[in-house]
Amino acid sequence: MKIKAGIIGSAGYTGGELLRILIYHPNVDIVFANSNSNANKMISDVHTDLLGDTNLKFSNQIHTQIDVLFLCVGHGDALKLKESNPEIFEHKTLKIIDLSQDFRNEKHGFIYGLPELKKTAILASNRIANPGCFATAIQLSLLPLAQKKLLKNDIHIHATTGSTGAGQSLSATSHFSWRNNNLSSYKEFEHQHLNEINQNLTYLQPDFNKDINFVPMRGAFTRGILASIYTHSDASLTQSIELFEAYYQNHPFTHISSKNIDLKQVINTNKCILHLQKKGDNLLITSIIDNLLKGASGQAVQNMNILFGLDEKTGLLLKSIGF
Repeated sequence: MKIKAGIIGSAGYTGGELLRILIYHPNVDIVFANSNSNANKMISDVHTDLLGDTNLKFSNQIHTQIDVLFLCVGHGDALKLKESNPEIFEHKTLKIIDLSQDFRNEKHGFIYGLPELKKTAILASNRIANPGCFATAIQLSLLPLAQKKLLKNDIHIHATTGSTGAGQSLSATSHFSWRNNNLSSYKEFEHQHLNEINQNLTYLQPDFNKDINFVPMRGAFTRGILASIYTHSDASLTQSIELFEAYYQNHPFTHISSKNIDLKQVINTNKCILHLQKKGDNLLITSIIDNLLKGASGQAVQNMNILFGLDEKTGLLLKSIGF
């Protein structure tokens, strides 16, 4: 089976990662890679590491003669696309995977695409809202507790992301001269990913009503997220580890480590690795992911594999050769 795929917004970071994966995916043919600003340019002229891997050119065309459409567009732009091209979203057999935040509230017929939470619903849907990167790292740290209704106290989170989390457009805080040898917090206690985190914790634990105290950090590195999460827990460390291992036993990309973890373990992979510690009455969970893969494009391909009845790991076992 060959899946015909189209990508809108293929010149950015997530679009580039998606191209790197799909070019070598055994079940995918890329039909078009849309980028209005780069139309008719060779893909390898923009994503220069793909020189020799593809002869595809960027296109300014969009059509529905494909099986799956990936939306690698900015937040708000997917909704604009739905308004300007309703025929795409009304197409009954076309599967759409949106990497923006526009449909994560599960309106417009989209299912929240965190496979470790909603694999059955994903399999039955044609519209998938890919999770946010911070939200993925944080939720994977908390889902086993929420499933067992064990989130009874406030949750405290510090999470640091690489510069690619800000997207390709330049800003004062993404320049190398500012970011290098530097560290800062932003959107303290009000990051937009809190909405989807709350939405899904209460999906598993409807009575959860505690505060999630989230301080995001900008790190002086390119890619990856390290999140440290702690909350009061009556369970022992052994009980907690057993709970997490049971929850993730059928999820091939999320792993529990008995050793302390570091970010390089997951860079250029679709993995999430979790490490649990018990400090007094607090359960501390450290979570690491690559923000561009498990936090974006890798997870989108994982969702595509589920949608088309493929093994989740198909095309995702080799490390990306991005940056």
